[in-house]
Amino acid sequence: MANVACRVKFRGHVQGVSFRYYAKRFADSNDVKGWVRNMDDGTVEALFEGDESAVNRVIEECRTGNPHAGVTDIEMKEADYSGRYQSFTIR
Repeated sequence: MANVACRVKFRGHVQGVSFRYYAKRFADSNDVKGWVRNMDDGTVEALFEGDESAVNRVIEECRTGNPHAGVTDIEMKEADYSGRYQSFTIR
């Protein structure tokens, strides 16, 4: 599959529940690069880059895999793949 980039905003109970750390763990285990950060409006935003199937898997794991979070909505926007990220970081 081709490399893709996707900017995602997660809404719901996503701050104060280790959401960013779970996202990093999921991204690292799937060789997905990019970043994740808390936003002032209570959402969590992330940029995922990598193999399309791996990026999709990480997004789904972020949606369902954190037992402390409650994702109620996901907003996804396709982004231009840059290949500039060497790892997945928490901002």
